[in-house]
Amino acid sequence: MAASMPLFLSGIMIFSISLYLLHKRLQAEIGTTHQHQLRNLTILLWHWPFSRPYSLEGDVCSDEYGIPGCLLSDNTSLYPQADVVVFHHHELRTGRSALPLHLPRPASQRWLWLSLEPPVNNGNLTQYKGLFNWTMSYRADADVPMPYGKTVEVLVPPNSNSSSYVIPKKGACLASWVVSNYSPDHARSQVYQSLRKYIPIEVYGHWLKRPLTDQSLIPTIGRCNFYLAFENSVAIDYITEKLWRNAYQAGAVPVVLGPSRSNYEALVPSGSFIHVSDFSSTEQLAAFLQQLATDRGRYEAYFKWRQTHEIKTYTDWRERLCNICIIYHRLPAKKVYYDLDGWANR
Repeated sequence: MAASMPLFLSGIMIFSISLYLLHKRLQAEIGTTHQHQLRNLTILLWHWPFSRPYSLEGDVCSDEYGIPGCLLSDNTSLYPQADVVVFHHHELRTGRSALPLHLPRPASQRWLWLSLEPPVNNGNLTQYKGLFNWTMSYRADADVPMPYGKTVEVLVPPNSNSSSYVIPKKGACLASWVVSNYSPDHARSQVYQSLRKYIPIEVYGHWLKRPLTDQSLIPTIGRCNFYLAFENSVAIDYITEKLWRNAYQAGAVPVVLGPSRSNYEALVPSGSFIHVSDFSSTEQLAAFLQQLATDRGRYEAYFKWRQTHEIKTYTDWRERLCNICIIYHRLPAKKVYYDLDGWANR
């Protein structure tokens, strides 16, 4: 018994030392993780989209959008310590900018490919094989989804059953359309040319040299019953400001031409729009619009969703980029796009 006592004490001592070392190691790991979560993430924008810079003075992400711990910069000298480097595709495609392939790339740094354009405007992306880790796009399946807009639930006052939304007063305008980039070959142009044979359509924009200012756009469209929210390209999830701002924010019922009805219904309230594909002809569509405009009960039903929801639009590139920080820690750390072309152009 006496001979085994030293062995017993030695075992206790070794066990105690092991516990102590484990405790210190856990403290160090927790401390490192805590520091990592508290430190600023640095989002470096390599070039401004369409060469239109915004001010980045102060703590933009925190002050403007309530997103702390997120340093947004366009200072390319910060490249070595940037957590994410963002490249807007338009400048790469047009040759106005280039990837910094001549610089050593930090192992933990992630490159993000940014484009809010449809596939027809992307061109061939095969040269980017194995270069990008993440994507930001209007597509819902992007690593950082960034739609042109979305619906958000309204905080209804306790003594009210609905929001205070009021449908704008309608004038003599049945339908309107704002278009600057007009091409006869576009599907939207062909639908418009056919539809105008049956109903009057007020057209604005640079195409007919009737541009609207930012101040006059919403009230001008708002006095019309319907707005032709016709996309210039048909692609999955490609639903732009033509719907979110020109129709929804203006208070006109959108007549949509773009992806399928089911795609729209996945992103917007199903009873809030009229889809061109629901009709066998533009003549049938025109008759439906004329009848609906005279039936106020049926017409106002298209605004029922406004009792519980409102519109949130994304127009500022800074807000879009700051949103990277919100989901950064949930993004796949080891992801690489070996077929960016196959993903972006489908």
